[in-house]
Amino acid sequence: MTKRSASEIRAEIAALVEEYHSVAFARTPFERGVSPVPVSGKVFGASEMQSLVEASLDFWLTSGRFTIEFERELAKVFGLRKAVFVNSGSSANLVAISALTSPSLGERALRPGDEVITVAAGFPTTVNPIVQNRLVPVFLDVERGTYGIDVSRLEEAMSPRVRAIAIAHTLGNPFDARVVRDFAERHGLWFVEDCCDALGASIDGQHVGTFGHLATVSFYPAHHITTGEGGAVLTGSPQLATLVESFRDWGRDCWCETGCDNTCGKRFGWQLGTLPFGYDHKYTYSHIGYNLKATDLQAAVGVAQLPQLDEFVRIRRRNYEYLRTGLEPFADIFEFPTVIDGAKPSWFGFPMGIRDGAPFSRNMLVAHLEANRIATRLLFGGNLLRQPAYAGVKCRVVGELVNTDWIMERVLWLGVYPGLTPDMLDHAVDSIAAFISLHR
Repeated sequence: MTKRSASEIRAEIAALVEEYHSVAFARTPFERGVSPVPVSGKVFGASEMQSLVEASLDFWLTSGRFTIEFERELAKVFGLRKAVFVNSGSSANLVAISALTSPSLGERALRPGDEVITVAAGFPTTVNPIVQNRLVPVFLDVERGTYGIDVSRLEEAMSPRVRAIAIAHTLGNPFDARVVRDFAERHGLWFVEDCCDALGASIDGQHVGTFGHLATVSFYPAHHITTGEGGAVLTGSPQLATLVESFRDWGRDCWCETGCDNTCGKRFGWQLGTLPFGYDHKYTYSHIGYNLKATDLQAAVGVAQLPQLDEFVRIRRRNYEYLRTGLEPFADIFEFPTVIDGAKPSWFGFPMGIRDGAPFSRNMLVAHLEANRIATRLLFGGNLLRQPAYAGVKCRVVGELVNTDWIMERVLWLGVYPGLTPDMLDHAVDSIAAFISLHR
């Protein structure tokens, strides 16, 4: 019997994976009140599984060829110079803020006690890196409707210690990054755009994440594409890209890819700090960094997911409009989202604010939907300053966070991810209609 080659065996494995996917992940019929209607979830086909298995057969367990490809293709989506793959969107935010503390930035480096403008209505790990780097968050209120930062308060937030801005595009609905960019440029501030919920959104045809100095994205299964755990930092600046990689990779000064040596051509020709001349550049550290790298297995899934991004975003928008149309008869009860001029959201969810004077509470509606197997979520941490973790955090608050508190008390959101079918969305709309008819 002729011994088969590795490539022949790989081809057979790929074919078997495709067959396995068709059997193991076949869609089951939806049954109202029995089948769940999730708010999010991973959507994948045989190609993602085949790519994952292909990477496992390489047995290159850290970053490798798939990581290089994924970073390159992701940067092309944004039209930016560099994408740096990390192990989560939260890590992406940590690396992005940490990179701005590098002494190599000179007078522009963020230092302990410097202030960073942000908002309290959102996800904790947009704010946590500010605190973890001993910086001071300056909290502004958000707008009802867009759930994005109230840009009219930016000038009021300025102080001699403000050095940066770090805010997220909430639920895929862009805040006015044009105004924030201009404000940052006028005052010489760093601008970090958290796009973890907004991959594919744009303003005036320009991708969110390209208005600031650094952008972050997440690839957790709930997000627009997935690598399982995973995230990325993107930038158009070669200097910032090098700093991001350093903080991701233990803080080392060397920029060689994993498995590569002597990219600079003088691995044993450096003299940095008080180290002896010629100390191995691979073991020279210019920052207090982390190991926040992702694996090639994760990147392999991303390589297969990324070509589907446009279609995933299209379906999210379609599902959003489906819910918006179906719930329009209840506009006297719910406040629906608004969108800034020129923006094209890439919806992460369908948020609804229960109007003052409504005949029921948010908790009552949530309980009804959950009883009908329709999952809901709140707008993340609500007002983060009222979360236990932030009780002792040094910060500054600009004005009163009236809308932030309203969001905490009255907003919930439904899913719009591509795995939802019209039957599922109809069940959500009909269940809300039935609930309202009981309470009018």
